[in-house]
Amino acid sequence: MRIIVIGASGTLGKAAVNAFQQNHEIIQASRNGEVQVDLGNPDSIKAMYNCVTSIDAVVCAAGNAKFGSLDAFTDADFDFSLGNKLMGQINLVRFGREHLNEMGVFTLTTGMLAHMPDAATVMLTMINRGLEAFVEAAALDMPKNQRLNAVCSPMAKETAEKMGWGPGGVPAGEIAKYYVQSVEGNLNGALIGPAHSD
Repeated sequence: MRIIVIGASGTLGKAAVNAFQQNHEIIQASRNGEVQVDLGNPDSIKAMYNCVTSIDAVVCAAGNAKFGSLDAFTDADFDFSLGNKLMGQINLVRFGREHLNEMGVFTLTTGMLAHMPDAATVMLTMINRGLEAFVEAAALDMPKNQRLNAVCSPMAKETAEKMGWGPGGVPAGEIAKYYVQSVEGNLNGALIGPAHSD
């Protein structure tokens, strides 16, 4: 398969690239990568699809949003977060369907904060739940037998260490298995990760 990984320079993106590269052709995309894309800029997403052809899978391991309590956010914080992590990933699907091959698959990234909120995660909890709802609904009407899933990622161990949050988290290499499950399996409209394991 020919897979474009968005956010390929980040912790989860690198792990996803490593998980896929032995068996698939990988195109790495990021703000400063071999293929450049800015999720917060719809024109940038369209330009990416215009320069990368014959795509079998789109994996997004990117998206920025602000931490903080509700009172801490400005209008600009909402615009940035909604425009990047939420609409950026939605636009990957909106603009990408015509470019994705028959039976292709989109895999977006939400996160555990969708289901483990606290007062400082208002924005991220809202956006992650919104993405999950989008995936479940939009997957019901995808063209060309395409599929749409999301990885509900736990905290990556490497991120927890980098941010000084102490021990804990799941190694990114383990989280990458959820992306492989989405791409190589037959799931559609699925939310994949520990929070959704029965």
